[in-house]
Amino acid sequence: MKGPGSGFGGGGAVLRLPAREIVFPRRPLLMGIVNINDDSFCGDGTLDAGEALAQAREMVEAGADMIDVGAESARTNREAISEGEEVRRLLPFLRRWKEVFEGVEPRDEKQVFPPVLSVNTWREGVMASVLPEGVELLNDMGGLPDAGAAKICAKAGCALLVMHTVGLPKQDHSHIGYGDVVGEVREFFREKLRLVCEAGLEIERVVLDPGIGFAKGPCDDLRLLGELEKLGEFGRPLLLPVSRKSVIRSVLGGLEPKERDAGTVACIVAGALGGGGIFRIHNVGAAWATLKVLDGILGGG
Repeated sequence: MKGPGSGFGGGGAVLRLPAREIVFPRRPLLMGIVNINDDSFCGDGTLDAGEALAQAREMVEAGADMIDVGAESARTNREAISEGEEVRRLLPFLRRWKEVFEGVEPRDEKQVFPPVLSVNTWREGVMASVLPEGVELLNDMGGLPDAGAAKICAKAGCALLVMHTVGLPKQDHSHIGYGDVVGEVREFFREKLRLVCEAGLEIERVVLDPGIGFAKGPCDDLRLLGELEKLGEFGRPLLLPVSRKSVIRSVLGGLEPKERDAGTVACIVAGALGGGGIFRIHNVGAAWATLKVLDGILGGG
């Protein structure tokens, strides 16, 4: 069985943020999901900034190390909103960000605190608009089609998450097929890391995401989770967006998203043992307890 020094918790990487850094290996980080929209696939979104802040605070109290806030659903059966509308939804939340953690005590000594503020977007104009609000990580759901996002992050000293996908966001890519999904994701990461370096962004500011549920079928997702160690060659933290994803429904049957937390826990355990360093999660409390116990087992108590 693996121990904390042999892959559990993200391997031996450093994630540099604008004014601090996170050192791996360590207990994997939990990124709580906050949706400022009214069409999230889980039905947990809200257009009320105060309600979104309260959700984020509950996640931090439950042990979240990061909060990832987004204003547009990634669902492909929903129309894209405008860049201006996306910014309009995000700014009230970002400008009240400190309300999320003021007066909150970390759940334990391993929780990253204050939590890392991440924004989930694919539009460069939105990125440029939100970075002055203290954002530490940009979660680019667009797959970094060019060097634009990397240049924005390099200028601001912000970290960048690069997710594997195919084609443009908000379009259906369910027809995509892979001969070797793991090999193709590895090649994608090699190319994007080259692009990042050419843009002047330090490699220590990059997180990689194999894009579970994006332009992939259930078998692709399961194979990526089962062979995650093969993506460890890049020496970067791996983020896994496994929470309540359709791959869980494909295994367990027609469960609604909020009924998939047990399957999410299984994905977290498999991902953590394979070297996953960050998990993007809806039910932070259940995920925190899972990793707390797993950390204790692998660390010998």
